[in-house]
Amino acid sequence: MPPFVTGYLIMFTGIVQTRLAVTAIDAKEDLATFTFEFSESLLAGLQIGASVAINGTCLTVRSIDQHLVSFDAIGQTLRVTNLGALRAGDIVNIERAARFNDEIGGHVLSGHVMDQVAVLDVQETPNNLVVWMQRPAELAVFLLDKGYVALNGCSLTIAQVEDDRFAVHLIPETRDVTTFGLVTVGDMINVEVDAQTQAVVETVRQLLSNPELLKNLTR
Repeated sequence: MPPFVTGYLIMFTGIVQTRLAVTAIDAKEDLATFTFEFSESLLAGLQIGASVAINGTCLTVRSIDQHLVSFDAIGQTLRVTNLGALRAGDIVNIERAARFNDEIGGHVLSGHVMDQVAVLDVQETPNNLVVWMQRPAELAVFLLDKGYVALNGCSLTIAQVEDDRFAVHLIPETRDVTTFGLVTVGDMINVEVDAQTQAVVETVRQLLSNPELLKNLTR
């Protein structure tokens, strides 16, 4: 079945399938090619041109050589996301694009990372992991208590919010499958805000900044 397309966007669900080490990186000016060794199950049905989320960043399959799968990332992607800081051996989250009839266990993601935030604190107990991250001013209105957020491609619910930081609580399954099981203070995390939250916030902003438009809507 083809990937699930919403409008013109390939869709991801934020349910990371595995974490993998970067096998090799071929870095050029404003371009880097990342290679990973995929398992048989992760390779199933994968074709050149397919979309895969790497740390929540939608990349296109460039080549497939047996189990080795490569992806290109251009300069803009390398600057905005944490892919630009990757080195061979680093661990990333992997999610294949969703397909028709797949269960949406997380929330709808486009794989378009908006920014990176730094990990400020990691509080670990035997059965829980609390990670506090920066809440940048430009993203604060979208990072709401009990709201959805995608962090390194993981669909998570924000558990606590303060003025300049927010926290997520991670169950053992998330810790085992994703890079959050390896997270440390200072790590830079890719952020994609929830599209519905963004749409509502931006609509309200436009209405509040344009009283005439608001008046027309309420007539």
